[in-house]
Amino acid sequence: MSNGNRFFSSQRFLVMNVALVAMIIGFVLATAFNFSCTSSDSPTAAKTAHAQDAEPLLDQPGRSALEDIQSSFRAVAQNALPVVVEINVVEIVEQTLPRTLSPWDFFFGPSPDGETPEEREFRNQGLGSGVIVRRDGRKVYVLTNDHVVGSADEISITLYDGRQFEARRTGSDPRTDLALVMFETNEQIPVATLGDSDEIYVGDWAIAVGNPLGFESTVTVGIISAVGRRPDLESGISARYTDYIQTDAAINQGNSGGALLNIRGEVVGINSWIASATGGNIGLGFAIPVNIAKDAVNDFISEGRVVYGWLGVTPVTVTEESFPGMAEDLDVADESGSLVLNVVQGSPADKAGILPGDFITRTGDVPITDSDQFTYVVGRVKPGQTVDFTLIRYGKSMSVPVKITARESEEKIQAMDLWPGIYVQKIGPDIRESLSLPAAVKGFVVLDVAERSSASKAGFRQGDVISEINGTAVDGYTEFYRALNEAGSRRIEFEVWREGKEIMLGFSR
Repeated sequence: MSNGNRFFSSQRFLVMNVALVAMIIGFVLATAFNFSCTSSDSPTAAKTAHAQDAEPLLDQPGRSALEDIQSSFRAVAQNALPVVVEINVVEIVEQTLPRTLSPWDFFFGPSPDGETPEEREFRNQGLGSGVIVRRDGRKVYVLTNDHVVGSADEISITLYDGRQFEARRTGSDPRTDLALVMFETNEQIPVATLGDSDEIYVGDWAIAVGNPLGFESTVTVGIISAVGRRPDLESGISARYTDYIQTDAAINQGNSGGALLNIRGEVVGINSWIASATGGNIGLGFAIPVNIAKDAVNDFISEGRVVYGWLGVTPVTVTEESFPGMAEDLDVADESGSLVLNVVQGSPADKAGILPGDFITRTGDVPITDSDQFTYVVGRVKPGQTVDFTLIRYGKSMSVPVKITARESEEKIQAMDLWPGIYVQKIGPDIRESLSLPAAVKGFVVLDVAERSSASKAGFRQGDVISEINGTAVDGYTEFYRALNEAGSRRIEFEVWREGKEIMLGFSR
């Protein structure tokens, strides 16, 4: 064999041996690596074993409960979306456009042959939500907010499935911000299930459905964060004839008139307004309790308006800031209630014997907290029903039964006489200083005089000081109201201090 062949043969032998050694080493390493991977002490092995032994996600503890909650929300949405509608309104406003001025008008004034002002119609559009609450034959009734329909000239309803109907207003009530509209059809229309708003509690689930910002059929979820809410007077929101449910379920513009539901899918409120510095949702949404809405629906259909119970008094809340010393003087410092400031002559209160100065603590079985709540409670009494009013008069508690009647229109009520028709406050250091009253002048200063009242007809003015009634000095609230009421139907004489002079004013009931 040549040297060259021996060289290549040796090279092949060397390569084969190296390859064999490499295969053996690789096998050993692979075996060791595999052993380490399957060792019980290895994190990777633990993960692999955990993955192999893990239960399916749906079978893990707690997962089924979450699925049940999700199923509940899904069921509520499926049932609620078809009964919550989109309401589009158009208000037609006529405006006079100024005519175009010419150089002639500038130098010589309008030409007798000049253009006449042009009348133009403008269509102001609005959007809100509503809830289908009743069907009677062809008539389908949709409940919404008064501020949604307002004074609209055109109202259209769009259902969840896209069907559209022209509607008209059945009735509206700005006091509760509720309105009812109606459309007619022979087609199948779903109707909402109304719940009981007296049976909701803080912490309950709350689901809001509506058309916020034009995004139709939107569902948001939160909780009932408060009940019995009343807004500040500065807000402009009505607080005397309803209270509100507060929720953190997202409510925005366009949600007004939509449904607030419980976890069973029952409507418990009608979404009404939000508290926000920006106009957007910050977790403070408010809904009208559905129990108030139920009564309103019945009244809208039967009367075209909401019928309120009427007592016929001017109630005020007694605080130390508004009436210093009054609560202590009337012996009601430890009581909650509402003071009767005036009584409408011929009203249910007048006929039953309720008097100015009476402090009402209870209406039927309902404790009274302040004047707004008192007005709300009386307003919900059905006309014709007799209610016992518990009150404190001259420091003594008593009960007066009153037959409540339907509240008349504001125009009729304003035309009735108030007894006595004056708003007074006991003279204190601040009033004495502001009016520069002499130290010898004592009694009550007249803060205001009601129009068309006995006091107004007698000539009382704001700033008058009443020192005596029928010869009796009145230096305290109890003395003032006792002297005023015990005069009965006789003529009442008032000794009045006015602009440095003492005068006499008198009137009869």
